[in-house]
Amino acid sequence: MPSTLTAPGTAPAAERPAHRDPNVLRWLAAYTSSMTGDSVYYIALSWAAVQTGSPSQAGVVMAVSALPRALLMLGGGVIADRLGPRRVVIGSDAVRCAAVLAVAALLFLTTPGLWPLAALALVFGTVDAVFMPAVGALPARVTTRGQLARVQGMRGLGIRFASVVGAPLGGLAVAVGGAAAAFGLAGLLIAVSLPLLIAVRVRDLPADDTADDTPAARRGTAWRDLTGGLGYIRRHRVLAPLILAIALGDLGFVGPLNVGLTLLADERGWGASGMGWVLAGFGVGAGAVSLLLTVRGRLPRAGQVAGWAILAGSCAIGALAFAPGVAAAVGIALLIGLLAGLSGAMCGALLQTQTDAAYLGRVTAVSGLVSLGFAPLSMPLSAAAIGLWGTGPVFVASAAVCGLGGVIALSVPGLRRAELPK
Repeated sequence: MPSTLTAPGTAPAAERPAHRDPNVLRWLAAYTSSMTGDSVYYIALSWAAVQTGSPSQAGVVMAVSALPRALLMLGGGVIADRLGPRRVVIGSDAVRCAAVLAVAALLFLTTPGLWPLAALALVFGTVDAVFMPAVGALPARVTTRGQLARVQGMRGLGIRFASVVGAPLGGLAVAVGGAAAAFGLAGLLIAVSLPLLIAVRVRDLPADDTADDTPAARRGTAWRDLTGGLGYIRRHRVLAPLILAIALGDLGFVGPLNVGLTLLADERGWGASGMGWVLAGFGVGAGAVSLLLTVRGRLPRAGQVAGWAILAGSCAIGALAFAPGVAAAVGIALLIGLLAGLSGAMCGALLQTQTDAAYLGRVTAVSGLVSLGFAPLSMPLSAAAIGLWGTGPVFVASAAVCGLGGVIALSVPGLRRAELPK
């Protein structure tokens, strides 16, 4: 199979570890800058919405992007596979950059009300539906299959950096220059990704992955591409159970570690600072796993590791509700971060390496839809259930749902025996 990077006037590049590959590092810098811009953008949007409208109106503005993202995600996967993920990511970042800078200029010059904020959120949600599948499909085009687990670790480090740095940057920008300055900073950070992405070289699709990229296939309809991608997942002995395991794991994880943790901290009298320490423990654990994968590059028995990590993580989620104090909760959260980071990285690496490159956009879209579209539905349900039965029973029930994902990963032979390429 071809393993060279394609770029005019360049010679085939020898394989090297991803963390020492300038091409991968350019991709990582672009991704991290874009994600940091996203973090600043959400701070700016929430601040501007709260300052301009009522709390309920601000909530509507913040939620506007969710609907187009969920409705259009599968179509975004088709577009990523048809046009190529690099081209789609560049176009998506260009649109997001232009939209954010336009709103920054509008807020600087006048006080237009909520409508430009709602319009910006709508644009972001629509573009995200295309951006997210393309981002998921791009790593397989910038490195070899044997380096994809390491790239997952590098991507995790980029996400942690963006979340740790983006929020303080956004808050500082708001404090110095208001929402207009924060939007301007977000736009500039996203803009930094554009020249880096343009400089990234992409790989040819392997020969056995081009069955869906023939002239006849390209003349097919988008609907045919979508159904073909769904059929590909359904028939695959690893991807079908893997996506089901991801869906159940996220469904049992999102509620307790978002709204559930807030209610638990309030119930136990830990306060905002205690909740912050618990979240910090989770972040440190997840970051440590990303660093481990970045350095090590590969773990054997990836399917088994993912399944056992999901199971052990579900037990830790259930135990969090019974932590006697903040220190114990931080320790449990650290363990949850380690296990969730490990299972997430293994699932992501398996998703990348088990999928034919021609289908990666559509497979990533389905995975993103179950994680970002369906799993957040558990948050209002978790809040309502905690109001009725308390934190303990709800955390235990959520842990059982999450653990079911691990059971599936360990009980389906194809997934249990899945390995990452050497």
